[in-house]
Amino acid sequence: MKLKISQSELDVMDVLWRESPLGSADVVTRLESKKDWSARTIKTLLARLVEKGALTTEADGRRFLYTPAISRDGYVGPATRRFADRLFGGRAAPLVAHLAEGDGLSDADIAEIEALLEKLKK
Repeated sequence: MKLKISQSELDVMDVLWRESPLGSADVVTRLESKKDWSARTIKTLLARLVEKGALTTEADGRRFLYTPAISRDGYVGPATRRFADRLFGGRAAPLVAHLAEGDGLSDADIAEIEALLEKLKK
């Protein structure tokens, strides 16, 4: 699935991936402390995500409840692959090397990568 989600739309999706279904007012409440967005802006982002097929809606009285139509992994996997393809020729090593430059990886990140590599070797 080649679904393009902007950073602002991704912020909305993150709210709904953590907790759903939610009405638009609930999404606004969860984002207003983090973003300087109006309720109208958030409702526009919700509408765009529904139009793109990333969210579904269900009537609940006079309001609509929003639920992700795709999982976080279902979006992140292909998006990461497109990113790696576009910037690193699809190769993981240059991507990790780039992240490691300039203290981009914490000790915890390195330990996770090492554990993942050990698991992949088996």
